[in-house]
Amino acid sequence: MVGYWATLALNIPDFTRFARSQRDQMVGQALGLPLPMGLLSLVAVLVTSATVVIYGEAIWDPVVLTGKMGGISVVIALIALIVATITTNLVANVVSPAYDFSNLAPGKISFRMGGYITAGIGLAMFPWKILETTKGYIFTWLIGYGGLLGPIAGIMMVDYFLVRRTEINHDALYEMHGEYSYRNGWNFNAVFALVVGVLPNLPGFFKAAGFVESVAPIFELLYTYAWFVGLTVSAVAYGALMYRRATLIIPCGS
Repeated sequence: MVGYWATLALNIPDFTRFARSQRDQMVGQALGLPLPMGLLSLVAVLVTSATVVIYGEAIWDPVVLTGKMGGISVVIALIALIVATITTNLVANVVSPAYDFSNLAPGKISFRMGGYITAGIGLAMFPWKILETTKGYIFTWLIGYGGLLGPIAGIMMVDYFLVRRTEINHDALYEMHGEYSYRNGWNFNAVFALVVGVLPNLPGFFKAAGFVESVAPIFELLYTYAWFVGLTVSAVAYGALMYRRATLIIPCGS
């Protein structure tokens, strides 16, 4: 579930920027995400466990489970599944990249066109192949990209809360040679921290994806918690590098 919502966790400003106040977005996220997602995970575990007793096998795919049911419940379940899939995908998977594509060329790409581009790329990725197996969907896809997005989240959190102390120079964000330009627009401390955060999860990912037959048990354990491992490692690395940069720059400026 963490991997599932790792994308939305990074692009939540696409939604919270429309909030009337900081309190509104904090309360909205606190009530709207952790509790429902926790309950959803609980229901998923309970239902999948029940299928072992009822059907003699663990059925994790709602579509497959619906196919084994009968009566009007099948129609209701399929309608609910369609509505949930469409609404969730629109919010979690289309809004952010649609904004990104639009921002690349605002004069040529509208938000709607960005959405169409996103949909096209989504189809080109053959998502139905990912959903063929539990291993492919959960262990390779969800945990895999969670291991990539976790380090990004760690870097962003440390930069905003510790390095910037929640104070952002908004004008400088749009300056080619402002305080956020670093070296030709690249903050290599962040790049290095990202790479360091991803590395511990790579062996486990290669094993889950079938690129290698076996890895040390410690790497399989780390990969199970890929998002948390990546976030922690990158956060510590980025914080240390930025602290070192600050200690080197301050004396020179004085």
